[in-house]
Amino acid sequence: MSWWVTDAWNESPVFLISWIFWVIFSIVCHELAHGMAAIRCGDRTPIETGHMTWNPLVHMGQWSLIMFALFGFCWGAMPVSPHRFRRRHDDAFVAFAGPLMNLAQFTLLIALSIAWRVLAKEVAQPLQGNMKMFLFTGAMINLMGFCFNLVPVPPLDGSRIISSFSAWYRNLLRTEVGGVAALIGTALLFSAGGSKIWSFVLHTTAAAISFGVSLFGGGSSSAF
Repeated sequence: MSWWVTDAWNESPVFLISWIFWVIFSIVCHELAHGMAAIRCGDRTPIETGHMTWNPLVHMGQWSLIMFALFGFCWGAMPVSPHRFRRRHDDAFVAFAGPLMNLAQFTLLIALSIAWRVLAKEVAQPLQGNMKMFLFTGAMINLMGFCFNLVPVPPLDGSRIISSFSAWYRNLLRTEVGGVAALIGTALLFSAGGSKIWSFVLHTTAAAISFGVSLFGGGSSSAF
């Protein structure tokens, strides 16, 4: 089995650099969004623990970065204290803030991708193609972050959102059966579901850019 970094580099050094930048940057923004939402809901835990920072090491930790270096995937964490929240569904609000940040970045990057394709046709290569790849990669990663994190399987944000509104689901997760179901769901998500979500993300990102370019008379547009 080849190393993912080697595969990405062979495909394109720009793609590898874009992937590393957007994965880390998007996770940091995702976690900071959780933190800002928690603070707004009355919980100062993100401030007290020093997590309101742009330092990726604080949000991702050594093990996450090691897994990223080895396998190309990683995670982040933002400590919060739900007992400090003021309102009943603040936990859902805080949980949704992370994916919402990913959706906002995706929307912005799609807009920038369309603008670049329409307005920068005269820009010489390789800059034109490199910028296309950079923006496209960022959009894909953020749409993936939005979709993946909303899956209602612990420890993803989707499970916290559903738990906030469904007592049945919340109580199920506390049982042994619920724990086993969550474990199976997580295994299925990473073994099979992840590829389905990634395929949806890839095609949706390309379609959104192509549609946007066509609206402005830019004709058809390839992914990169």
